[in-house]
Amino acid sequence: MIRTSAAASVAACALATAMSLTGVSAARACDVTVGLVLELTGPAGQYGQAGAKSVEMAFRDLNEAGGVNGCTLLADTRDSQSQGNVAVDQATQLVNIKKVPVIIGGIISSVSLPILTSVTAPAGVVQVSPASSSPTLTALARQGKTNGLFFRTITSDALQGTAAAKYAMDRGLTKLAIINVNNDFGVNMAQEFAATYKALGGTITSVTPYNEKQASYTAEASAAMAGDPEALYLISYPVDGATIARAWISQGGPQTFLLNDGMNSSDFIEAVGAKYLENAYGTSSGTSPTESTEYFYATYKDFSGGIEPSAPAADRSYDAGAIVGLAIAQAGSADPQAIKAAIPQVVAEGGEPIYAGPEQFAHALDLIKQGKPIRYEGVIGPVTFDANGDITGPFRLWKITGGEIETLGEMSADDVAAIKAEAGVK
Repeated sequence: MIRTSAAASVAACALATAMSLTGVSAARACDVTVGLVLELTGPAGQYGQAGAKSVEMAFRDLNEAGGVNGCTLLADTRDSQSQGNVAVDQATQLVNIKKVPVIIGGIISSVSLPILTSVTAPAGVVQVSPASSSPTLTALARQGKTNGLFFRTITSDALQGTAAAKYAMDRGLTKLAIINVNNDFGVNMAQEFAATYKALGGTITSVTPYNEKQASYTAEASAAMAGDPEALYLISYPVDGATIARAWISQGGPQTFLLNDGMNSSDFIEAVGAKYLENAYGTSSGTSPTESTEYFYATYKDFSGGIEPSAPAADRSYDAGAIVGLAIAQAGSADPQAIKAAIPQVVAEGGEPIYAGPEQFAHALDLIKQGKPIRYEGVIGPVTFDANGDITGPFRLWKITGGEIETLGEMSADDVAAIKAEAGVK
């Protein structure tokens, strides 16, 4: 009896252990891993760090809501170092080794583009960029080269350049020089801006592209002063942008600036000096506030360890993570083609409005299980995706006052379209 009991005990323990291991294995098999290739270091490091925390927060909220299809949503985050070749290597590992169905990233277009053309589109993997705004991405979609797998939660520079041109003219900035980062984003933004700005009567005295990560930009600042501009349009990222702005100021350049959304950054303001930026104006892909906006602004700073919710790319990165998670739930699997089809569905008009946070996500997941449509209205506002994976939305018009970003107004997508038509710009 004793031997029999001992044997039974051993058998029971073995069975329990096996069941436990099976449960762990099943749980691990149920995890859904999404790849993140973001600019954690390099010129765009501030964007990527904020974006990574935002996606992590969105995934946490979805997991607290019960997980996608009952499974845990995980992020495998890689640093692109703000370099396209590094990004391709990291994305290739995620796709070929980790078998991720989705990659969120990059932040900047010069990272997103090589990931798309070299990795995700050929492999049939979905890619969602929170902040890459180059018109080239739209062009690739129109040419059928993205296979419908690319989406982004920011408006195209073709629209932002127009908004910036009109804003500059409205603020009396009628004669300016341009210094732009010499990559796909910077070159396209400068071209789109120039076309509308000139059509509206503005004068561009010079266009000076620069290469990233230089110790000094004295030569570029000096070249841009040719023609006696009244202001500088700086298309850059926070680190290099601050170095360029300081060089411009130290050489006697006018302390009047037009800035892209990358300069909507406390680090940029602190590095340049708030007193030099009292006549600095800028545009950003804007927001139409929703309950998601309120939730994010109330929660993100504590979650992120002190990053401000207004940090560049933070808001739209949360939305990218939320949309991806909800789409995986809508798809009912981690199949990339199913997720691709589901992404437009979870933000489509006609669904029940859903906002950010665990409670709202729990309701969304329940509706999805019931086969009912949802419409996620995010931190950046309600958006829909067109056939090219682009969104349309408003632009925020802002000014730096006393070292703080002050919103002066908003320009709607319809306003931008009307300006382009009036200026005769396609």
